Amino acid sequence: MALTTGRTAAQLVVDFLEARGVDRVFGLQGGHIQLVWDQLAQRGIRIVDVRDEGAAVHMAHAHAVLTGSLGVVMVTAGPGVTNCVTAIANALIERVPLLLLGGCAPGLQEDLGPLQGIPHTEIMRPITREARTLRAPDNLARDLDKAASLALGDGCAPGPVYVEIPADVLRARVHPKLVLAEHLRPKSRRRLPPDSDAVVQAARLVAAARRPLVITGRGARGCGPELTRVLDRSGAAYLDTQESRGLVSVEHGAVVGALRSRAMQEADLVIVVGRKLDYQLGYGSPAVFPAARFVRIADNTEELRDNRRGEVELLASPGLALARLAAVLPDLPPAEVLAWRDGLHGEHLRRAARYAESLATAPPGKDGRMHPNRIFAALREVLGPDAIAIADGGDILSFARMGLEARTYLDAGAFGCLGVGVPFGIAAALACPGRLVVVVTGDGAFGINAMEIDSAKRHDAKAVFVVANNAAWNIERLDQEMNYEGRVVGTTLEYSDYAAMARAFGLHAERVEAPDALAPALRRAFAAAPALVDVVLTQDAMSSDANKGLGWVPDYQALTAWDEAERRRRAE
Repeated sequence: MALTTGRTAAQLVVDFLEARGVDRVFGLQGGHIQLVWDQLAQRGIRIVDVRDEGAAVHMAHAHAVLTGSLGVVMVTAGPGVTNCVTAIANALIERVPLLLLGGCAPGLQEDLGPLQGIPHTEIMRPITREARTLRAPDNLARDLDKAASLALGDGCAPGPVYVEIPADVLRARVHPKLVLAEHLRPKSRRRLPPDSDAVVQAARLVAAARRPLVITGRGARGCGPELTRVLDRSGAAYLDTQESRGLVSVEHGAVVGALRSRAMQEADLVIVVGRKLDYQLGYGSPAVFPAARFVRIADNTEELRDNRRGEVELLASPGLALARLAAVLPDLPPAEVLAWRDGLHGEHLRRAARYAESLATAPPGKDGRMHPNRIFAALREVLGPDAIAIADGGDILSFARMGLEARTYLDAGAFGCLGVGVPFGIAAALACPGRLVVVVTGDGAFGINAMEIDSAKRHDAKAVFVVANNAAWNIERLDQEMNYEGRVVGTTLEYSDYAAMARAFGLHAERVEAPDALAPALRRAFAAAPALVDVVLTQDAMSSDANKGLGWVPDYQALTAWDEAERRRRAE
């Protein structure tokens, strides 16, 4: 006999989200999820509806990073799920806690050729922490608790989890006695204390080092005070990555970002905190770190043991490990250590100052069009220290990494996932309504999710989208021009009027072709956000990434100089 009392599974899904403090869900409607969608609306949980499901995942990604909470996405079956694949893969590479809730056909229609029937879980399994179909309504609260815990990194690295619930299961009722409070209850992030002997061993390595270097990643987020104490007591130089920008004040004497390659070459001890040694760090290779021993600190094995093993490895919450390490280090580092660090920091300041001065005088190209650095000169006039800056694209991203000044910064990440800019900006503006949000995106990357400016308008997400319009996929175009006898194929666009497109969706928008007009246009855009500024740029400006070889993919390393060093190491 069918149960006629208790809550439906669809209601229980929303009970779970409410209990976990989820205040918004990103997604796109469809019949397979309507039962849950309607419950969200009835309970007052905000639904941020989008024009494409992949954009919803990107929005939840940015929401999770900026708020430190679980990002939740809801999509319908078939194309609703498959449209999420690239964005979910990006969240996996970036180790971002996401819960993707998908719909699927009723169980009785399985293998009959149902509407939008496809093996979602088999598609999602390689790019998620877990992918499951939840077929037992009585176990739903337990299964959702497990999914959220995995996504948040309880005992593993954080990352996306996919669960789907068949439509007939959503209609089923669950007896109240089968819903345990322990599965609905919010969970605190598990804090792993470090092994005391390992902390002492790490401190000995730091004391013996004369050129110590600390590098951080996403796993170090939230550990700024503890990290600063370690830097102060060890005298180590410091490199952040785009995963961890803003953890340490840019004024701190340990910061040496403008001398990244030199610091990596000279360091004799590298302390890696919550960061994989991926291509952006030369895989930790001796070709890139020729003199270094390693200490690894992370609360999961993915950030602890890849590529280079540490002489000491602390499997612990980074904040706790750094605090314990700082406590056993001497109050003052040796003079030799400080001399190395201070020399790097001084040169870092000189280079950064020269670069900042050069932004406003960057010359136009042969075609007379603006250099992209003029965008960042203008933004430095307009943005305050509390702004949220987002960069998206290939060529423009190289300029933005150096030119965008902001403690809170997001970009296309290690996956190089173009198209994140507009969705990230919308999520940032909704999550942080009191802060200025700017997205600087290449015109190619903008086109991937350009329709989401409609979502920005509908949801009153007060971001400003700056389109760096050089009518090209420019790193690849330059590669073709320089290395393929000038055969430029499939890498040019038009100087399209993106401002006109934005105005069609009701946004304030301006097209800018002169550097002197940029700052006033940006100020008007922030006053009228959501807004778009279409900046016409030259194709002649070569980015540092293009110079370093990212466009032509060397054999051993991502950057040409590192690849050459790797070849020398292997030849020897």
